[in-house]
Amino acid sequence: MKPSTSHFVPVRGLRYHVRTWGRPDAPVLVALHGWMDVSASFQFLVDALQGDWHVVAPDWRGFGLTDWAADGYWFADYLADLDVLLDHWSPGRPANVLGHSMGGNVLGLYAGIRPERIGRMMLAEGFGLKPTRPEQAPDRYAKWLDQVRRDEAGFRAYASLAEVAARLRKNNPRLSEDKARFLAPHWSMTRADGSLVPAADPRHRHTNPVLYRQEEVLACWSRATAPALWIWGGDPDWMKQFAGDDADDWARRRSAFRIRRECTIPESGHMLHHDQPEALAREIEAFLASA
Repeated sequence: MKPSTSHFVPVRGLRYHVRTWGRPDAPVLVALHGWMDVSASFQFLVDALQGDWHVVAPDWRGFGLTDWAADGYWFADYLADLDVLLDHWSPGRPANVLGHSMGGNVLGLYAGIRPERIGRMMLAEGFGLKPTRPEQAPDRYAKWLDQVRRDEAGFRAYASLAEVAARLRKNNPRLSEDKARFLAPHWSMTRADGSLVPAADPRHRHTNPVLYRQEEVLACWSRATAPALWIWGGDPDWMKQFAGDDADDWARRRSAFRIRRECTIPESGHMLHHDQPEALAREIEAFLASA
């Protein structure tokens, strides 16, 4: 495996953990992980890259080794964190950025808000969520209030890293045993009693009281100037259960981006960077090398 280095940088009052691979003077490739994931998740993809890259992957706030946020988690905070991180790791020049799942949704919005900061963007199963309706708001706010009031205790605990690895394989049956063993210590943290829990703030499980306003999202996407690569896992129905399955809606989403290429990674699921890192690396490097 290619060795990585951990860095800790101040980002908007939090101590942010950023994992890097490769020479600092090599071209920068920023990788943004998804919900309930960590930066080490990109190890297999980094190992598969053929070019000379300085891969920069943060742990989002409240995940991995980055500090937890005292006031909870709001999507706009990820945009502001990315703004600071790009100024640190790609100062004065546009960055090539890969975003997986939640990381892709952050990237898509940011690319339209700060179009001059993104050179090329690669969205891996991060194409937005299902449209919402205003009448859903009262119940969403009520559910969030109930969760905040209960202050739910946290995640299920595991007795060993072997149990954590087994949980990861249960979540993704395509994940091999050796990859699960590698991910387990990065995906979990040890409590005072010696048990293991996910390396994440349990408040990430709270319902977002703010509805997903697709019109606002499309308005942001339409201002992005960076060429885009859309990358699907081999099970598109999985993605569509979260983002909807309306053909006209998907046409609107595609038309908002300057998509240069759209591809599917065969024999993979949502965690395509775990399932088929070599195929994903080929698609990414071909896209970055294209005129």
